[in-house]
Amino acid sequence: MDIRPLRIDGAFEITPRQFPDDRGVFAEGFRVDHLAEALGHEMQVRQTNISVSSGGALRGIHFADVPPSQAKYVTATGGVFVDYVVDLRVGSPTFGEWDSVVLDTVDRRAVYLSEGLGHALACIEDGTAVYLCSEVFNPTGERGITPLDPRIALKLPEGFEPILSPKDAAAPTLDEAEAAGVLPTLEACLAHTRSLAGERR
Repeated sequence: MDIRPLRIDGAFEITPRQFPDDRGVFAEGFRVDHLAEALGHEMQVRQTNISVSSGGALRGIHFADVPPSQAKYVTATGGVFVDYVVDLRVGSPTFGEWDSVVLDTVDRRAVYLSEGLGHALACIEDGTAVYLCSEVFNPTGERGITPLDPRIALKLPEGFEPILSPKDAAAPTLDEAEAAGVLPTLEACLAHTRSLAGERR
């Protein structure tokens, strides 16, 4: 499996090696040891989420308070998605910037994003995405930024008509969230990552 760093520090694109034969295809979707080589610590999976979306659905930008936040490992088991990783860490050199990866059942790529990064998912074709999460869902620590924030300016697929949940539509902009003091800091995220590396050696 090939693990490639994205432009946002702490995020990776994972492309598995596929083994087709006359029965179908086999691939390793997740390898904790290979991922740990890139991260410096093992990802502990404490929850899995299954997200079924219609074409046009735009989910995010979601993030969680640090600590503990949630690292995520996301892949598609059906359909086609564009996965966006957004740097929401105050003090980061790429603060407010993003990178993206197409998730589908052809290349079967996955995206890993570390704690403190923002995540959005645009569904191009009806499909299902599976999330492996490092922490269980904590509603009191979950937060969001509007995915239509012009400062962040996510590049949506051509002709894409976004369908947002009421919660995502009402989410603050990056500037509003920063002014409210709800964004994670780069310092807090790095300290949390160091603590994980120390705990899981």
